[in-house]
Amino acid sequence: MPRWVIPLILITILIVAVEIYTFQAFKTISKSKLVRFLFLATSVGVYLYSFITIFGYDRSNGQTPQFQMAMGLLLTVSIPKLVIILILFGEDMYRWILKLISAISSGDTKPLVGRRKFISQIALGLAAIPFASFIYGIVQGKYNYKVLKYQLTFKDLPEAFDGFTITQISDIHSGSFTNKEKIRYGVDLINEQKSDIMLFTGDIVNNKADEMDNWMDVFDKLEAKEGKYSILGNHDYGDYMDWDNPQDKIDNFQKVKDIHQKIGFDLLLDEHRYLEKDGQKIALVGVENWGKGFNQAGDLQKASANIKKEDFKILMSHDPSHWEYKVKQDPFHYHLTLSGHTHGLQMGIEIPGWLKWSPSKFVYKQWAGLYEEAGRYINVNRGFGYHAFPGRVGIWPEITVIELKKG
Repeated sequence: MPRWVIPLILITILIVAVEIYTFQAFKTISKSKLVRFLFLATSVGVYLYSFITIFGYDRSNGQTPQFQMAMGLLLTVSIPKLVIILILFGEDMYRWILKLISAISSGDTKPLVGRRKFISQIALGLAAIPFASFIYGIVQGKYNYKVLKYQLTFKDLPEAFDGFTITQISDIHSGSFTNKEKIRYGVDLINEQKSDIMLFTGDIVNNKADEMDNWMDVFDKLEAKEGKYSILGNHDYGDYMDWDNPQDKIDNFQKVKDIHQKIGFDLLLDEHRYLEKDGQKIALVGVENWGKGFNQAGDLQKASANIKKEDFKILMSHDPSHWEYKVKQDPFHYHLTLSGHTHGLQMGIEIPGWLKWSPSKFVYKQWAGLYEEAGRYINVNRGFGYHAFPGRVGIWPEITVIELKKG
């Protein structure tokens, strides 16, 4: 028996149970056969489209926008149903407890008439919140670009770089894009920051170099006064698709690297550059991807060869797990690390000064925003583009602007 049969049976049983439970909520509050039919038809249609697209996914084509839309629709209809089930199951537990009490005592413990309808109305009302949020995230949220600004103070920053500004972008994932006008708007917003340098921290494509073909004329408009520098991310290596032969993968990787030069970026492959102002300098270090559980091509020692320990250093490393496991305790002292990779899972809740949560936090200790330990900083950019899920819910696409100050 193929290994996928048992998981498929279990998933089918789970889906049927979810649908039965959710249908009961609709049946309780609506006597309209049309409403019930539309609910069932929509659910069946989404499941069929999603499963046919996802299970029919051809890894030789990479992850297409069609695959992502199937994932998006599946999540959009499934997560609200989980909300409904959680509430209705809780109400069922309450009723079972009442029946148990009734069986033990002679008291009247029957639930109030109409209680199930009232609970179903609450469940559907609450489920409408994630449903509407996912619809917004797919239609507009993925273009809801946010400019986040930080000012970081360092005692050993060379005086000439006091007030030096950096724009960081990350995770373009051009193979996911479908709306050129919206992407142009995001690029214009990046340029409006007018920073001294621009740093791109990896994942320019999902897998294949030709994903950038329709977007080169957009991203070659990116501007920075003192230069643009970049590194690779885990998706740039073409590891997440099947290739006809090994040489095709090698050729694709070279084309991905060539893209950076074509749009005006200096790609750092375990290398460094010195940035100079008024006879003073800081070191900009860029490593290939190093991730816990992912490709670990990055060589920090090689990238930092010929850099002095006392130099002020900015490190570009795509995956923040590199900082957690290698960089932050390195005696060479990397003052500021810039990463991306996590996307903040593209869904979560962020209320400035009060709440910051995403399932991504269960995988990465540093998953979005600025972190500091022992005077060493890392900024984890939430990403410019999107991947897997074709939207963003609560975790918006990010343009980071960092100003360096001497203090």
